[in-house]
Amino acid sequence: MPRDYYEVLGVSKGATPDEIKSAYRKLARQHHPDVSKDPKEVAEEKFKEISEAYEVLYDPEKRKLYDQFGHEGVNQQFGQGGFTWDNFTHFDDISDIFGDLFGSFFGGFGGRRSAGRSAARQGDSLRYDVAINLMDVLNGKEIKVSVPHEAPCEPCRGTGGKDGQYETCSKCGGSGVATMVRHTPFGQMRQTAECPDCGGRGRTFKERCRECKGSGRTRKTSTVDVKIPRGAEDGMRLRVPGKGDAGINGGPPGDLYVVIHVEDHPDFKRDGANLWTEIRTTYPRLVLGGEETVKTLEGEKVALAIPAGTQVGSVLRMPGKGVYRYGSSVRGNLYVRVFMDVPKKVSDFERESLEKLDGRDKPAKKRRFGKK
Repeated sequence: MPRDYYEVLGVSKGATPDEIKSAYRKLARQHHPDVSKDPKEVAEEKFKEISEAYEVLYDPEKRKLYDQFGHEGVNQQFGQGGFTWDNFTHFDDISDIFGDLFGSFFGGFGGRRSAGRSAARQGDSLRYDVAINLMDVLNGKEIKVSVPHEAPCEPCRGTGGKDGQYETCSKCGGSGVATMVRHTPFGQMRQTAECPDCGGRGRTFKERCRECKGSGRTRKTSTVDVKIPRGAEDGMRLRVPGKGDAGINGGPPGDLYVVIHVEDHPDFKRDGANLWTEIRTTYPRLVLGGEETVKTLEGEKVALAIPAGTQVGSVLRMPGKGVYRYGSSVRGNLYVRVFMDVPKKVSDFERESLEKLDGRDKPAKKRRFGKK
């Protein structure tokens, strides 16, 4: 079992984002494989562990899922293989503490992207919002979503050149940057900037691809299968790896994040895995006890026993009639709040009976003043 993320970073469960970031930066300086005294494999694993903890605890949504459901709550965010460097989204938060050292390490894992435009870069991640109802929360759901995104250009195979033909830029040697020397009264000044010949891409074309105009990417709408798990929470983000925008210069594609919105139900209110509803019954049933029929979320009509002496506003519990908690095979409960119907009109017989219950048919006791 993986270690507790709070324990990994050495922070409390009530730690603020600034405290979490400070703890990670401190540990990252100690355990970076290029500075750690541990064997390389041990250092790399340790550095990956603290980075995974930081990725979860610094992200409000991931942290909420982890606090509620533990590691099972965030496994869905990382995919079947667990956390990888492609899941790490906070490089810019700490890049200043390593400089070239930091970049060389993450470059080996495919996570750190070079600042030069000629380097292979991961495509942008995309967001897709989807609305589901409580029945989808109960049973889970598989849906298909249509996602507009940047895809590799097929005619040029993503190169930007006609028929996939291109050449390495002779001016910058494929780096995408060029060094210009200027002579000033103070001597020579060197300035590094985007290569003017290739626009920073590191490649040139005898003829650009007509389809993508040399960008290597075209706009496309793809259908993506998304599995919404049982017990999905409102605001939950599901990560679909590789379904975002295509990478640049041969880089990997971005991810698709599906954000779930759970619609309100007219008869039920959700509280985690539990549901709440209301019924109305009669005064005799509250006093003497009886039964009422309750309609569950699935539409099943179930008899609910009302104990004698039940008060108006009391809450009765129906075990296992709620929804599943995310990551669990156990259903929550259905809580039923009981109210009473009060008739606006009554018959003479009902009036007489009510008056007897109220004691109005009994003569008032006479009292003499001055005596107890």
